[in-house]
Amino acid sequence: MILVTGVAGALGGLIFDGLSAAGGVTVVAGSSSGDGRAARRIDFDDPSTLTEGFTGVDVLVFVSAGYAEDDVVLARHGAVADAAVAAGVRHVIYTSLAGSGDSLSIALPHRWTEARLISAPIAVTILRNGLYAEVPVGLAAAGAESAATTGVFAASFGTGRVPVVVREDLAEVAVRVAAESAHDLEAGGRGRHADRTYELEGVAAISGDDIAEALTDALGRAVEYRNASLADTRMALAGSGLQPYQIAHTISLFSNINAGLLEAGRSDLTTLLPTTPRPVRDLIVEAVRAGGYQSKSVVTTA
Repeated sequence: MILVTGVAGALGGLIFDGLSAAGGVTVVAGSSSGDGRAARRIDFDDPSTLTEGFTGVDVLVFVSAGYAEDDVVLARHGAVADAAVAAGVRHVIYTSLAGSGDSLSIALPHRWTEARLISAPIAVTILRNGLYAEVPVGLAAAGAESAATTGVFAASFGTGRVPVVVREDLAEVAVRVAAESAHDLEAGGRGRHADRTYELEGVAAISGDDIAEALTDALGRAVEYRNASLADTRMALAGSGLQPYQIAHTISLFSNINAGLLEAGRSDLTTLLPTTPRPVRDLIVEAVRAGGYQSKSVVTTA
């Protein structure tokens, strides 16, 4: 049996739905919320739910429980690792962060969790996911209204680029790895993915100029990219309603892009993904057009 955590979230939900549609394996949903798919209550903040929730599970797809301060994330992930061992889970698949993100502030809990799982007496697969395509898509959508008026897209990219990957592609890889691992266990083997770390970097690296070009297509008018200082971005984020740790992580991301430290090395994405990676640029255009910012000429010719 496979259990997927965090099915109320975007990635966990896609993985669960993909495994359910694939058939051939028994898959159970786990969530701390009232998601309609959740068959078991799995609350990382309530360790008492974990050992019982993991009972009978052969393959655990452990979707990272980020979006919190590091000490909170470490406590959650440590509880999951302990409960998986106590419940007799045979194989854990963890969604981590790509190697190119080692200098990002969000990397610490991921690398800690990887080490914690690898030290446990259990088969482990690390899926080092690239940054989501929602990063440039969200920036483009947020800047579309201003760009439609001024013809300028401003962001703290400098001259750097960030490799991103569509969430659905990462979910498809996780579905494949989980299903194949479950079948290998049923056949009596340890599994072809056991004790492997896969780098799932995006094959598309996006710059500020790339986003401006996508905005040009979406808006039907010329848009140019201009770099915004990190100080200006920090000031803008301070009034955005984000939590302090979210602001710190965002500035860390832009700092790394500026420094050119996020360029991807090797990637296993195209090897494990059964299809060609989805084009990120198309998503940017679609998101901006869905927001209703396109010019009348684009509307009438669409």
